[in-house]
Amino acid sequence: MMSEIERTAILGAGVIGASWAALFLASGRSVTVYDPDPNTEASVRSYVEKAWPALDELNLTDRATPDAITFVSTAEAAVQGAQFVQENVPERLAIKHSTYAGIEPELNPNAIVSSSTSGLTLEALQEGWRDPSKLILGHPFNPPHLIPLVELTVNDSTGSDVLDRTEAFYKDIGKITIRIKKGMPGHVANRLQAAVWREAVHMAVEGVASVEDIDKAMWAGPGLRWAAMGPTTLFHLGAGDGGLQAFCDHFKDTFNGWWDDLGDPRLDEDVINKLVDGINDQTQGQSTEELSAQRDKMLTAMQKATQHFRT
Repeated sequence: MMSEIERTAILGAGVIGASWAALFLASGRSVTVYDPDPNTEASVRSYVEKAWPALDELNLTDRATPDAITFVSTAEAAVQGAQFVQENVPERLAIKHSTYAGIEPELNPNAIVSSSTSGLTLEALQEGWRDPSKLILGHPFNPPHLIPLVELTVNDSTGSDVLDRTEAFYKDIGKITIRIKKGMPGHVANRLQAAVWREAVHMAVEGVASVEDIDKAMWAGPGLRWAAMGPTTLFHLGAGDGGLQAFCDHFKDTFNGWWDDLGDPRLDEDVINKLVDGINDQTQGQSTEELSAQRDKMLTAMQKATQHFRT
């Protein structure tokens, strides 16, 4: 199924919204942006300019229209004529519901509104609509122009063709989608991250290793494998021809013991201070901007190296 979407809108143009804007422009779509911040245009244009070399390196700019971006003063003006709206406003229901109430009368009959929410459920978002059929939950990973994952959630109130059309659009701009069959706070990938980080925090608090070495254990170990295949598939390969059944037969008691021993820390003041001290030791004065640039260069290189295996 090919995407028919040519005109897009961005509501909320922080880091996530600006990254979406760069990707939409790279795919040849027009983009109309709304954010109440008076510095929005300058910050988004700067973000797109910085993101463009990576998009070009990843061969995502063949149809690019980098100048097809406009900035407007209201959300209502942004969505007029748009076929696809990526909503990235703050993670507070009152703000999202207010935004939806304003834009709903202005939407094209066949428009799709995809929310980037990372923690709210689709059902909670739908409460802000008179007719929620146009709304889908489309959660990206930061930065969206480099990380291909988008988590999609619909339910019985979603229009019958919205999921297929949304998947076609995201696929056309280089994304990889998953369908969430049962809504849960945090969706799928954030819950996986939360589980891993919980144990990382526990080990740091217990003095098992430094924050730096725990991070290093991830990126130099399982993180590399997980960039190729997911954990269940990798364990399926871990027992040779016997596959996952043999792996589970052999390691079930081991994993059950580990799971029983996993920590359950809480982010109180003492724990946060320990983590902050650890990250300060690790980063040695590097700014978040410098670290982000380093991250994006590595992400671009990894995506470029593995692209042809995913097609």
